Amino acid sequence: MAKIKTAFFCQNCGYESAKWSGKCPSCDQWNTFVEEKIQKDIPLRQQEWKSDHARVHKIVNLAEVTSTEEERWLTPDAELNRVLGGGIVPGSLVLVGGEPGIGKSTLFLQNALQLKQIKTLYISGEESEQQIKMRADRIGIKNDQFYLLTETSTQTIFQEIKKLQPQLVIVDSIQTLQSPFIESAPGSVSQIRETTAEMQRFAKESNTPVFLIGHITKDGTIAGPKILEHMVDTVLQFEGDQHYAYRILRTIKNRFGSTAELGIYEMTGQGLRQVTNPSEILISQREDALSGITIAATMEGMRPMLIEVQALVTQSVYGTPQRTATGFDSRRLQLLLAVLEKRGGFHFGVKDVFLNIVGGIKIEDPSIDLAVLCALLSSYEDTAIPNKVCFAGEVGLSGEIRAVNRIEQRIAEAEKLGFDKIFISRYNKKGTDFSKFNIEVIAVGRVEEVYQRLF
Repeated sequence: MAKIKTAFFCQNCGYESAKWSGKCPSCDQWNTFVEEKIQKDIPLRQQEWKSDHARVHKIVNLAEVTSTEEERWLTPDAELNRVLGGGIVPGSLVLVGGEPGIGKSTLFLQNALQLKQIKTLYISGEESEQQIKMRADRIGIKNDQFYLLTETSTQTIFQEIKKLQPQLVIVDSIQTLQSPFIESAPGSVSQIRETTAEMQRFAKESNTPVFLIGHITKDGTIAGPKILEHMVDTVLQFEGDQHYAYRILRTIKNRFGSTAELGIYEMTGQGLRQVTNPSEILISQREDALSGITIAATMEGMRPMLIEVQALVTQSVYGTPQRTATGFDSRRLQLLLAVLEKRGGFHFGVKDVFLNIVGGIKIEDPSIDLAVLCALLSSYEDTAIPNKVCFAGEVGLSGEIRAVNRIEQRIAEAEKLGFDKIFISRYNKKGTDFSKFNIEVIAVGRVEEVYQRLF
């Protein structure tokens, strides 16, 4: 009997070491090494999926390579097409992460059922065939080209793939798969790395797109070594608050498109519904004018969106004033409060400040600064800002309103939704013709100008 070999792997970066160490020399994280069984004495790995038409690798000169646009498959889901950069690329490996119960399996089961012209294999290591059938019945889409396999051994999976010859493979989830060439338990660092590498070889050599659904850790990162994200072509993050019906599919990495795109869905009893106009759901329908509420014209990738910002400024009852932000960077909030304190003379140092982005989404676009600042001032003065006014501008430390990109798309979106005025930076006026818009464009340069015009 061969001696069982063990090694220590860093759970954060996948670094391999012969002995345990408190600190990983590769990523400098503490207490991340775990002991795992390995087996390296198998001379040849039989790749069960290989067909007679597998691609032969040889050295080629770069000048001989023909540069053509990637062929893409357009899915019926426009939101998924957007985050993938224009559709599914044959031979690509896509990793999708998200919290438990957020809807990852539902999203990809729904998309696979909609692709009626493509032979799809859905591999599940977590659910039984009956559970997947119940979910498919709830979605209510019939597809004769959809096949199921409930298996965790990669050797068996590739044998079945060779029989079926699918055009698309979905794995739910990569953490449940187990390779016979590694002796450690499923979900361990070495198993995840090996099974992903096998799926990568299969995708590239057979030109079949593969979607890997992955778990995430309590920190919000995809479980397994960080090298997993380097191995795949695209990393998508499926996120959202379970208390809201809305879900957001973000691109973290994409070799075939932009990483700034996002898709928005609404969770319903029949699956996930695409939200084609997110601005309408992110602005609450209210009749009364209330203080502390403003509308920001923001951009997510190529898509303009109007979102609602809510602020509440109250007298601090305790010794230390509270600063709470939901969906917005709390350090950015501290910065804007310091600007108002220093440049505007407002005494926020004795006030509790609460900030909320409506809809449960997180915004990182700096152009939301002006809307946040005006919401804070509105609540501070207890004076409502008119409903049909929106804002787009970044605020600098000296109190100036800085220019933002794609200003014409933001203005066009505000006009489309019936807004009367939009406040922008005066530095956005250069080379832009605002006469073609019916909305009133107000250009401001300093925080004081905004305050005088609004209050």
